[in-house]
Amino acid sequence: MRILIDGLDMAGKTTLVRALIAEFASRGISATRHRGMLAEHHPLEQVLRQLSSARQPDSWWTTTAYLVGGFALDSLLVRFDPPRPYNAVIIQDGYADRTVAFGMAGGPYLAAALFLRWPKLLAPFDLAIYLHASPAARAKRIAGRDYVDCRDVRSVQDSAFAERFHAFHVHGMGRRHRRLLVVDSSDRKPGDMARVIADEAFALTRDGSSVGGRLTALRRDLPPHPPRRDPA
Repeated sequence: MRILIDGLDMAGKTTLVRALIAEFASRGISATRHRGMLAEHHPLEQVLRQLSSARQPDSWWTTTAYLVGGFALDSLLVRFDPPRPYNAVIIQDGYADRTVAFGMAGGPYLAAALFLRWPKLLAPFDLAIYLHASPAARAKRIAGRDYVDCRDVRSVQDSAFAERFHAFHVHGMGRRHRRLLVVDSSDRKPGDMARVIADEAFALTRDGSSVGGRLTALRRDLPPHPPRRDPA
C-alpha cells in the first residue's frame, strides 16, 4: 500500500508521517517514510534537486522540470522499479500534487495546468491525506523553525495564495487517488489523526474499492472550487 501525506507548508506533514508510522507499528504493520520520487532509481532525481536549490522553487521552469522530467517519468518507472522495502507500507511525505497546486496558485504555469487537466498521468496512491491548517496555526509553527525558505513564508503570509492552493489541491488533484481524506490539522493531535487514517487504510484493504473512489472530508469548510483560469 502507498499512502500520500500532502499539503501546504507548515500543515504538519512530516509530524503526521511519524505519528502514522508509529500507529502502524502499534498494530504490527511495518511502515516507512519516503520522500522524492517513488521509483527506487530515478535517473533525474539528483539533477532536479540541484535545480530547485539553484532557482526560485516555484518558478515556471522548476515547476515544468519537476512535473515532466520528474513526476511524469516517475509514474512510468515505478511500475517496474517500486520503492523499497517491498514488504512495508510506503508513506510518502509530499508529492506532485503540491507541485501542481503551487504552479496553479503561483502562476498559473502551463505545465501545472496540463497536469491539473490530466492528473492521472501521475502515479496514484491507495490513500491520500491532504492536510490543511489555519493561518494562525501555520504562523505559530513557522515561528518555531530555525530555517524557512521563501515558499514557507509565502504560504503563511499570502492568504490569497493559500486559498488558491487549497482549492486546486483538493478539487483538482484529489480525484486521481483511490481514496482521499481532507484533514484540518490546526487543533488535532497527530496521534488522533493517525488512528483515523490507519482505520481508513485497513478499511480500504477490506472493501477493495476501485480507483476513482470517494472524498471523505474531515472538515466542513472546504475551499470553493477554483474558477477556470487561462493557463497562458
